[in-house]
This record gives sequence, structure tokens and C-alpha cells, in this order.
Amino acid sequence: MPFPHRLIEGYRAFFDGRLRREQDRYRELAETGQAPGAMVIGCCDSRVSPEVIFDARPGELFVVRNVANIVPPYAPDGHAHGVSAALEFGVAALNVKHIVVLGHARCGGVKAFAEKAEPLSPGDFIGNWMRLMAPAAEKACPQHELPWPDYLTRLEQANVTNSLDNLLTFPRLRKRIERGQVAIHGAYFGVATGQLSVRDDITGEFVQVTAGEPAQLFAPRN
Repeated sequence: MPFPHRLIEGYRAFFDGRLRREQDRYRELAETGQAPGAMVIGCCDSRVSPEVIFDARPGELFVVRNVANIVPPYAPDGHAHGVSAALEFGVAALNVKHIVVLGHARCGGVKAFAEKAEPLSPGDFIGNWMRLMAPAAEKACPQHELPWPDYLTRLEQANVTNSLDNLLTFPRLRKRIERGQVAIHGAYFGVATGQLSVRDDITGEFVQVTAGEPAQLFAPRN
């Protein structure tokens, strides 16, 4: 099959539009390197692009995406760990000041976990990965207490909280958090509504962001 025509057309639009407007920015990033102010750990769902949601310019966000925006617990076992490697680079090399775990509504990975879906392949890569959500399911309310859509929302948000808890298992990151050098945040995006909610550290509830509030969180460092 040839390279997707839609992607070629998209690149041409980028080249003739955004690249021309921000050419100096790209040259600066190429010469001086990146210094993003925030790292976003999001889902690989095609509907939930952090750069689009936060209207980020090139170089502002360091992004890692996986199925269901999961952060596994710290596990220095010699195996390959993609999220942990990204965290290590973001914290130790880029010195990001904020880490955001971005969950979202209608997450296919969370739904598969809740439904105990059959494996899609003999390796069951999704099932094995989603088992990392088990602590979140234990902390969420029992499934029978809520209508199914509401339970999925609760589980999606509990998954964000569980990932925040797992961030604290990384020794170097935890020290930086305790010293006030790094802050971690939970957020939740409504795919149908476009509404963003941010987790309140005190109550644990997700509070909707209202229009017109100042947006300083993702400002790049000078």
C-alpha cells in the first residue's frame, strides 16, 4: 500500500500553514534543544491529543501515550519499560516542572478491563497491560452501585488517580515532588463535550475547568 494520502495532504497543509508561521520557533528548538514546561502522560486514543487539547506550541509539551494513560509502578527489574524510560528522561534530563496524567471519557482500554473482554490476540498484550488497573478498580465504587456509563467514568477517573499514586513510587521523582521541584496533576477530558476537568488534590474530585481562567501550567521555561 502507498503512504496514506490523507497524511501527505495533512503535511502539505502543515508546511504551507503552521510551519511557515512558526519557522523561527522550529529553528530555535533545533539549535537549542527542547525545554518543555510539562510532561503529559495520555492515552493513545486518536480522539485525545494533548497537543490539540492544550493548544500547545512546538516544544511546550513532552508527551508519552499508551493504552489507557497508565503509569506502571516503579520496577527496576532490567526489563524494558517505555513509560518509565520517558519519565526518567523527562525528570532527569528535561527537568519538567509539571507531570499531568490525562484520562478521558469512553476509554476503550478501561471498558475492556471492566467488561473482562476476550483477548484480541494470543499474546493478550492489552489484557496484561490493563491488569495494572486492578488497584484502581478496587478503589472505585462497586460496579452494581452505579449505572454502567457512570461506573465507567468513575473507573476512568480512578485510573488517573492510580497512575498518580504510581508516580510516587519512583524514588527520584518522589524526592523532587517533596522538595516542590515537580508537581503532579490529574486531568480528565470529555470526548463528546470537549470539557476538561482537573483533579482536586484535597478532595480527589475532578473539577471542570471554566472558560476564561488563566492558563499558566504549560508555559515553557525561560
